[in-house]
Amino acid sequence: MFSDVETKIKKRNKILFSRDSQCLQELINLIHIQNHRTLVMWALDCTKLPLKQFEAKYPDELRPRKSLELCEAWARGKIKMPIAKQAILDTHAVAKKIDDGEYIALCHAIGHAGATVHVETHALGLPIYELTAMVLKYGKDNFQKPVSEKINYYYHRLLYWQDNTDKLGFDWANFLWDDASSNKKRIL
Repeated sequence: MFSDVETKIKKRNKILFSRDSQCLQELINLIHIQNHRTLVMWALDCTKLPLKQFEAKYPDELRPRKSLELCEAWARGKIKMPIAKQAILDTHAVAKKIDDGEYIALCHAIGHAGATVHVETHALGLPIYELTAMVLKYGKDNFQKPVSEKINYYYHRLLYWQDNTDKLGFDWANFLWDDASSNKKRIL
């Protein structure tokens, strides 16, 4: 299940998961059938833990939190794309300034979660990068169980949001109501 990840570890790749990772296929299939609003809620929800972990080490670095707050405001139609887009780019810029692979990956995970508001295909960036951070945290011999548990968590949170996103009465930006113009096919 993790043979591709183990190969990437041996090659010292910086990103250890991809759209082709065997362990992500069920999650990708579930992502593929979601509307954009559901993916936004899922990504913003699931990024709370990586943000908390990031802020525990970098409490004075506020750009990732600001990015998520602005992306949620954008999803709700309260601000326009350029403001949120700059905040997302600022989050990715943080990753370039730190020298810790685990936290670099967490920063990218947070950035992709926020960018899900813009493009559905960014939703997959959250697990790709957060799971990479987990492998770096637990090491090549001990990552399998926590990564499997995290994938299971993603899957079940996505089922929750699939059932509840449109029942909760959130305000949405107009572009998120257009379920006809999906770009999820690019995920696969």
